[in-house]
Order: sequence, then structure tokens, then C-alpha cells
Amino acid sequence: MREISTVFFDVGSTLLRPHPSVAEVCRQVFADAGHEFDLATIEQYMPMVDQYYEDRYNENDAFWVSEEATSQVWVGMYSVLCDKLGLHDEAPLLARRVYEEFGRPDRWALYDDVVPALERLRERGVVIGIISNWDTRLVGVLAGLGVREYFGDVISSAAVGLRKPDPRIFELACTRIGAIPDRAAHVGDHHYADYCGALSAGMQAVLIDRSGAAALDQVRIHSLDALEAALGI
Repeated sequence: MREISTVFFDVGSTLLRPHPSVAEVCRQVFADAGHEFDLATIEQYMPMVDQYYEDRYNENDAFWVSEEATSQVWVGMYSVLCDKLGLHDEAPLLARRVYEEFGRPDRWALYDDVVPALERLRERGVVIGIISNWDTRLVGVLAGLGVREYFGDVISSAAVGLRKPDPRIFELACTRIGAIPDRAAHVGDHHYADYCGALSAGMQAVLIDRSGAAALDQVRIHSLDALEAALGI
């Protein structure tokens, strides 16, 4: 395998996490609308919210190529929570407000290992990019978190009309940033979208499993501190 000269990253659960948490953001939105719930009450329903997303994703992940369709899925998720909390009449409005909150940079936080890893790659002369199933607010989020400067290009699925694991989004990313696929790698947390997608485009793939819960045999790391070793650079 040729030496890696370009590294692309996924975003959610790879570089960023919700801040302080999805449940806490929901609690704050509901409180601002005059509905006070303790955090534990909201957290008990979060598995149902997550399952709503997983069901939509497994049925048809094509919603990621459309800004409107993507927002509908997220609003649907938070509407489930609103219904469970008895906020039936206000569910569409409150769910939309939660969705809008996650367009704000301060509703996201970088993992502690992100900036050091980006700095190390940049010092090595490695070109860095983003390939993410995300809406068009992604560039603003990264800029607000102070890391946009590290990336030669940022590709979100809704902006280009393609989503992972379609090899065409990886090929497009390589073309736009000037990378050769067999000298490029992609790092992400999703086996189907990130790992399989990158391999299908002729790239090296690294699966990051921050929770340590996956039972897969792919090239896997638990922290970006181990990235260079996984890439052999």
C-alpha cells in the first residue's frame, strides 16, 4: 500500500459530540418554552429517540442527500420525545427548535484528541478533509469551533447530493482536494457508511470506536492518539 498523503474524517462521534448532551439541549429548549422537566425524565426516552433515527436510516438512508429530508428526520426524532413528554400540540414547533439548536457551534464539542491529531497530521504535511453525512450547516459548525482552517475541503452529503457509503462521495472528495484514492484514508465511526464506503472507493479505512463497544475486526482505534499507527505513517 502506498503511503497515505490525505486523511478524511467523518464528523459526528468521530470529531464532535453534542454539548453538553442531546437530552440537556432538549431540556433547555423545553424550559425556554415554559415546560420544565428534570434531565432524568428526558434521558429515559432517549433510547426511543435514537431508535427512531436507526429505523429511518435502515429503511432508506437517502434522506442524507437532501437538506429538507434530513431536517424532517431530525424533527421527527425530537417529536417522538415531545409526544412521550405529553407535549403533543407543540411537538412540531419544539422539535424544530431542537433541530435548529444543533446548527449552533456551541451545541457541539470537540473530543480532546481532535486538535492534537489534526496538528500532528498537518506537521507531517498530510492534507486533511471532511466527508460527512450532515446538513449544510456543517461548515459553520466547524468554523465556530475553530477547526475549519485544518481542512482543505469540507463535504457534507446534503450539500453535494451524495451520501456515504456511496463511493461517489469519496471519489468527489478526492477529486476536489486533489487526492489519489489509494493514497487517501477515511476515519469514521460507522461500519457501513464510513468503513465500507471508503474501501469501496479504493481508500484505506479506519474505524474509530470511542465507546469500545464494537465487536468488529476492522482496522479499529479507540482514540485519535492511535491514528498514525493505524495508518502506518
